Amino acid sequence: MIVHLVDGTYELFRHFYAVPKARDKNGVEVAAVRGVIGSLRGMLNSRVATHIGVATDHVIESFRNDLWPGYKTGEGIDPELLSQFPLLEDALAAFGVVVWPMIEYEADDALAAAAVKAATDPRVTQVRICTPDKDLAQCVSGTRIVQEDRMKRTMRDEAGVIAKFGVPPSSIPDYLALVGDSSDGYPGLPGWGAKSAAAVLAKYHHLEDIPADYRTWGVNCARPGALSIALEKERELVMLFRDLATLRTNIAVFDSVDQLEWHGPTPAFQDVKARFDTAPVS
Repeated sequence: MIVHLVDGTYELFRHFYAVPKARDKNGVEVAAVRGVIGSLRGMLNSRVATHIGVATDHVIESFRNDLWPGYKTGEGIDPELLSQFPLLEDALAAFGVVVWPMIEYEADDALAAAAVKAATDPRVTQVRICTPDKDLAQCVSGTRIVQEDRMKRTMRDEAGVIAKFGVPPSSIPDYLALVGDSSDGYPGLPGWGAKSAAAVLAKYHHLEDIPADYRTWGVNCARPGALSIALEKERELVMLFRDLATLRTNIAVFDSVDQLEWHGPTPAFQDVKARFDTAPVS
């Protein structure tokens, strides 16, 4: 079996900005949720997916906000987008899909935990994490756990991660710590860019293994002295950034992949469908 793990937050954002607005009879915006459900229904009805789980950020903040004050929050997000998260979770449950609404952790953590858990089942031939989010590249393993970009219809296995970032999946948190992640709200280290981080980490793999003396690095990168100074000066900070970038895989998401098998919509979905069907495009 192939297990599909879907980033519900990404899907909701994607549909919110891609489809025309639509309000139900009570004036509630539902277009993005309707789009996500329609997209998943296409996957499931065509039997492209048989076992599926969806993770959402029920709240945007997580434990990472306590670690770094600049970490992403819900500030600036359109209220009509935020208001559709609970609706999406309810609609997914009614549709018969397992959903993990994250509060303390993030949707990415749930996807990582689910991928690791599913991959331990010998019946699973492949785990597909359906999101282009670079954070999830750290979970890719060979061709067994891959990232699927459903919008671009592409797959990225371990070789693809190395081709994209210049480092293996296990080094992705180190890579993000050095270059930063503006979407998550941490800046990385001064002077460190994608090329320099890839060059150094391709050889040393992890931050703690990079020698203090840049003259021993033996890698091709610009201004290695300045990079070394920034790394040593902000050693504690870059370790914090790596912690922010590291997804937690010890979250309880399911006991058996059998729980992810889709058996069709529940009776409650008829009301959800009626609500969506009567919401005109505006």
